Amino acid sequence: MREPPYPTVLKPYGRALVELAREREEIVCLSGDLTRQCEVDLFQEQLPERFIHTGMAEQNMVSVAGALARRGFLPFVHSFGVFTTRRPYDQIVNSIASARLPVRLVGFMPGLSSPGGPSHQAIDDIALMRAVPHMTVVDVADAVETRAALRALVDVPGPVYLRLKRGEIPVIFDEPHSFALERAQVLSEGGDVALIACGMMLPAALNAAAALRGAGISVGVVNVPVLKPIDAATLLRVATQVRCLVSAENHLVTGGLGSAVAEVLATAGIGRPLRRVGVQDTFAEGAKSAPHLFRKYGLSTADIVAAAWSALGRDGPPPTVGEVVADAGEYAPV
Repeated sequence: MREPPYPTVLKPYGRALVELAREREEIVCLSGDLTRQCEVDLFQEQLPERFIHTGMAEQNMVSVAGALARRGFLPFVHSFGVFTTRRPYDQIVNSIASARLPVRLVGFMPGLSSPGGPSHQAIDDIALMRAVPHMTVVDVADAVETRAALRALVDVPGPVYLRLKRGEIPVIFDEPHSFALERAQVLSEGGDVALIACGMMLPAALNAAAALRGAGISVGVVNVPVLKPIDAATLLRVATQVRCLVSAENHLVTGGLGSAVAEVLATAGIGRPLRRVGVQDTFAEGAKSAPHLFRKYGLSTADIVAAAWSALGRDGPPPTVGEVVADAGEYAPV
């Protein structure tokens, strides 16, 4: 695993999808008028006979995908996360999930990574998709995991929601990276606190762990790229080894990773303090940059450190987090 700042690559999903589609002739690509923004301009250029532009009509796009799946195709549906989930929710349930059809819903620009305000910020997409029966929900952290997840989910016998960062994608993991839909990834072990993170919050969790270790705290970090079905066994094993846990997600604290972790602990009767870092019960405004929104709404490295410090009952101010400076072509945790 690399150290920050992380190198970045462009369009790892788009390239991986084209590569996979060359191997699997049943794959078709649908775009909802955000072709370049969702990296599938590469698919349109190289496999145009299997590319369908449905226009800005997400409900229709999802219904078309369901029909294609019934005819033996493997449709991949693309838009921003808020438009992939919230707008066509009824069609997802009735045209895809109720029949357990193998449609892959791909949502870019998750959570507060969009500076476009409430209309473009998918802060509830995980909660919505976790509530759909038969749905698999995946939120990956970097370019390596994106490619690995795509190959892992292609044969899932039912619908999948894949959540992806847009733009320059960090490379956190080394190749080859072990990825499985059934298992969370314990990146480090610790006896005081476990930081449980997914997606874009993994870099901040890793950075927070380093800051806490510098203050003498024994910290474990768990990456949870698959939120449904969640790996309860790994979470319970980790929970029994620490005094408290902190979840970190680029999503509302309601219905997402933090809620899933709380459900696992409560069901098993494991009593551990849990602090949930994420978007609280609010909408965010538009802004010029996503890092500004992450800091304003409590999704920064410093917020994870403060949550862990509080959960452990430590006196005094939490450790100071040093800024990681990123050059062009690099990604630094917020």
